[in-house]
Amino acid sequence: MPSSEDLTDDFADDLAEDAARIAALADPVRRRLYLFVSRQADAVSREQAAAAAAVPTHTAKFHLERLADEGLLDVEFRRLTGRVGPGAGRPAKLYRRSGREIAVSLPERHYDLVGRILAEAVEQAIGTTVDVGVAAAAVARREGRAAGARGSRRGGELVRTAATLDRVGYEPRVEDSRIVLENCPFDRLAQDHTALVCGLNLEYVEGLIEGLDCQRLTAALEPSPARCCVVADLRS
Repeated sequence: MPSSEDLTDDFADDLAEDAARIAALADPVRRRLYLFVSRQADAVSREQAAAAAAVPTHTAKFHLERLADEGLLDVEFRRLTGRVGPGAGRPAKLYRRSGREIAVSLPERHYDLVGRILAEAVEQAIGTTVDVGVAAAAVARREGRAAGARGSRRGGELVRTAATLDRVGYEPRVEDSRIVLENCPFDRLAQDHTALVCGLNLEYVEGLIEGLDCQRLTAALEPSPARCCVVADLRS
């Protein structure tokens, strides 16, 4: 049976990485540089960023490199003059905002996942007789199955299911022959649309169990105001 430390290693690593990136913006100079680069239509040079932030070029270089190291900025090399060939000079090092999205939420939330499920369901239902709720359930199960297929095959069914659910943010707790989910990744939506979101949670967890090829585990609704409405039990 996995310990709580084993189940949270992946989440802790991801949280630490995102927290480090956000901490990199705590410095006011670094934050000014990041905001300037982010608002430009094209990549900018160190000199341009330094002038905008009113700091020396060597200071801008230090902070821009830190932002690039943390994955907040992308780097490219290009000659700003447009000249080519001998005598054109070395390409300048330029910076632009990266496409990385960063969000730190405690407890962990995944509104992007439920948004993707609902958006795909609506697309499937438009112009057809397909019920949106039925389509959403099918999409949620497919997403869960894909998450399970990416999960580890090491350990028993409780161990690998709990480990995979932990990576998705459910905060599983193993109790004898069952898994209780202490967190709902879609909590805010679940409060306003309980029946819909609880149904999607059930479909997702059932799909995840299928993706892991767990034959003895079954998921069921067990509503509770303090945790996710789904639990998983080992069939005897």
